[in-house]
Amino acid sequence: MKTYTPWWIALSLVAPSTAFALSCDEIMQMVGANVPPEVVVATMQGSGQKFSAADVSCLASRSAPPAVLEAAKAMGAPAAAPVALPSPTAAPAAVDDERDLPARPTASDPSEALTGTASDFEEPSGSGPQEVEALIEAYRAGKFLTSSKGLYDLLAADKYPDQRTRIQHYLGKSLYDLGMLQSAQFYFMEVVRKGPSNPYFKYALPWLVKISTTTGNDYELLRVVKQISPDAFPREARNQIYYLLGRKNYEEDKLSEASGFFQQVSEKSDLYMRARFFDGVISAERDKFKTAAQAFSDVVQAKPAVATEEEAAQLEDMRDLALMNIARIYYQLERFDTSIEHYKMVDRNSTYWAQSLFERAWATFIAQELNQTLGLLLTVESPYFNEREFLPEVTILRALTYFNLCNYDEVEAILIDFDDRFKPQAAELEAFLDQYKSDQGQELADQAFDAWFVQGKKDSTLEPAMFARLLRNRELSSLVRSLDMMDEELALIDAQKSVWKDTVGDELKRVLEGDRLRYKKKGGRVLLQELLGQYRSLKDLLIQSEVVRFEVVDAQRQDYEFKMQNPEVGALDAARVDFATSPEFIYWPFNGEFWRDELGYYEYAEHGRCK
Repeated sequence: MKTYTPWWIALSLVAPSTAFALSCDEIMQMVGANVPPEVVVATMQGSGQKFSAADVSCLASRSAPPAVLEAAKAMGAPAAAPVALPSPTAAPAAVDDERDLPARPTASDPSEALTGTASDFEEPSGSGPQEVEALIEAYRAGKFLTSSKGLYDLLAADKYPDQRTRIQHYLGKSLYDLGMLQSAQFYFMEVVRKGPSNPYFKYALPWLVKISTTTGNDYELLRVVKQISPDAFPREARNQIYYLLGRKNYEEDKLSEASGFFQQVSEKSDLYMRARFFDGVISAERDKFKTAAQAFSDVVQAKPAVATEEEAAQLEDMRDLALMNIARIYYQLERFDTSIEHYKMVDRNSTYWAQSLFERAWATFIAQELNQTLGLLLTVESPYFNEREFLPEVTILRALTYFNLCNYDEVEAILIDFDDRFKPQAAELEAFLDQYKSDQGQELADQAFDAWFVQGKKDSTLEPAMFARLLRNRELSSLVRSLDMMDEELALIDAQKSVWKDTVGDELKRVLEGDRLRYKKKGGRVLLQELLGQYRSLKDLLIQSEVVRFEVVDAQRQDYEFKMQNPEVGALDAARVDFATSPEFIYWPFNGEFWRDELGYYEYAEHGRCK
């Protein structure tokens, strides 16, 4: 009987991605398990990986089937495959040595978002024309509508060209204190684009960072950060810039450059924990197990100060992801007990608890603790997770577990249900992806975004949990949130008096509409990337289902032949019932009801039917 093992890994990140990497060893595991070459090729293509010359050489030296070798050559490229967020396709596997209307902000100095003292960001006063100074004084007196109207009029008339940057800066501050963060961001960005040589650059940058922190969307910052040398930024902003440059290079698969920037983030910075996490992911990508494990351990042990409950929740999620990555490293080293212990450390209230239970189930499956595997999967498939966990591969692992117990009737029933449930969903995803590509092959991203998030999916076969899974992508969720905030901001503009609404307001609406289109295009691209990953995952799982069903038929034939030659076996099976349990446990038979305090503790009592 063949023992199936997972052949991909997806290290968990705060940055989005959907592909999973296949190593030479993992491909040859499939070949060794007699998986048909066409299925192996389909899995390789579904991974989206670019195979290096070393991968191709390894496959050739180990006599990979010609079709597999040719597929690896066709998918060759020097770039490393990206690492992914924990996703429904993620299972532990081999790795080698990551509102309501906006609450009205206060006029406090945003220098708290960066290191340094408030005096480092103190803006000069009394250095311009009297008209400009009077409007700035109105801002300081809390008259934000007056100051924003007057400053906008000066910009529109281009009355003081030499004061333009200063006027934009204070207009941004006035709008910020009116609760119009997206509009304020536009004017701060106008100042920052002038570069560090502009005297107001170092004053506008902290406000831009503060808006990014408040909205959870650093899309605008990432657009400008690579255009300016880190040395040109104020000293107080360096940690933020190093972190953003690390993010930007990571997204471009420039792992060495990204790691260099992350390592320059100071231990005293509130971004250190995030930078350390990314550096751990990069080390794992570069096969540096010890370095990666140390980085993830630093994340688990870090205790940074946090300003909000939302930020605290994000950091707790990051700790759990770090624990899961450590568990994956031990899994690769075949230290399954240690791997399982790290999975157990993920908190029951964690966003990723169900994912950790599923990956832990793989570890128990490989360790042949099959009753533990079934118990863990029972928790993951319980009603508590129906609406928020999209993990179709749980069903495949359950089928493989029963296959290893030689309960072939159960395997066949599981896989028939799996196909009935997920084939329509795969077809719907394929149709959606095809619909939002133009004849030139360019994705109609903004239209896809509207179709998914604005118009909604009527009569959809897709499960609600898939929608929730997509929004776990931080980049996508932050863009959706920013678009919601734009709608609220438009309502706030329309609520003002006409003298303001028909002048400043009209210009802000134009700005917001431009931002809206850009955000929809970006969000649509991220959405289509995520949906493509889900589609490829489902197609791969459906192929696996077909392979297992083929092997079930073959195993049943052998089982029937054995029983015909050994008729006494049936009588022995009927007599073999044992409900004995360890004295350390109280045994309660499962009656179909799920209780929250029992989740994670279920264990089956299957003896198996293997001969």
